Amino acid sequence: MLKIIKHCKEFSPALVTGQLLGLDVGSVLEVTNCFPFPIREEDEEIEAEGANYQLEMMRCLREVNVDNNTVGWYQSTLLGSFQTVELIETFMNYQENIRRCVCIIYDPSKSNQGVLALKALKLSDSFMDLYRNNNFTGEKLRERNLSWVDIFEEIPIKVSNSALVSAFMTELESDSPVNQCDYDRLQLSTNLFMERNVEFLIDCMDDLSMEQQKFQFYYRNLSRQQAQQQAWLQKRRTENMARKAAGEEPLPEEDPSNPIFKPLPEPSRLDSFLITNQISNYCNQINGVAGQSFSRLYLMKALHEN
Repeated sequence: MLKIIKHCKEFSPALVTGQLLGLDVGSVLEVTNCFPFPIREEDEEIEAEGANYQLEMMRCLREVNVDNNTVGWYQSTLLGSFQTVELIETFMNYQENIRRCVCIIYDPSKSNQGVLALKALKLSDSFMDLYRNNNFTGEKLRERNLSWVDIFEEIPIKVSNSALVSAFMTELESDSPVNQCDYDRLQLSTNLFMERNVEFLIDCMDDLSMEQQKFQFYYRNLSRQQAQQQAWLQKRRTENMARKAAGEEPLPEEDPSNPIFKPLPEPSRLDSFLITNQISNYCNQINGVAGQSFSRLYLMKALHEN
């Protein structure tokens, strides 16, 4: 865990990623080691070098008797902005070869507010089935009873230390004086963190508005098409009545070759689901920071009066 935090903090605000190694034991996925991926530009040749680097690192770890089974990856994020299509595609690529894998997300910017912003995620099984079929229409989502909160599943994290490390930490805690971190928790200024969250929230609201415009455009076209179909059918029925009166065979009331009977493709709801996830995350962060700020203000007011 400290390796992940150190790697993510050193390169913040740039986003980094790395490999998780460990063992899959019963109902517990044990993450026992990790190593970082180098930051490179996207290129086919460079991607091949990255794959070779990963294999060489795992070979070296195996030679020194360290767990070298891949159980997932970790990555940093900025203010919780990790719900992306790229994350989903990475999950799908990993789960083709690994039955159970996990992604650990660490947010250095949120950790500066006094909380350990570390979470483990996986994709839900129902979402993966839909993603494989690339079918995110409203009908399929209602059929599977899938909403935007059902994309990711958060897995509880339990951090375990060896007995020697626990004893050492206990020894440090007994003699350590009050340090600067204790005073940092009473910092009243949250302007920068709050401003960035609000900025990202506004951007997400704009993106969600654009997604809603796509659906409005689709439903307008669908209504126009249905009106054209009804007009065509009414005309054909009138024509068939005249043909019957003349003793002629009626024409079919459906014409698949006619463009107005061609089904309109419904826009995918995946992007709107991911954007809604992001909006919920930013709102929760703003709510949490605001609540902590009020608590600090009341505490400092009481101390000032004393």
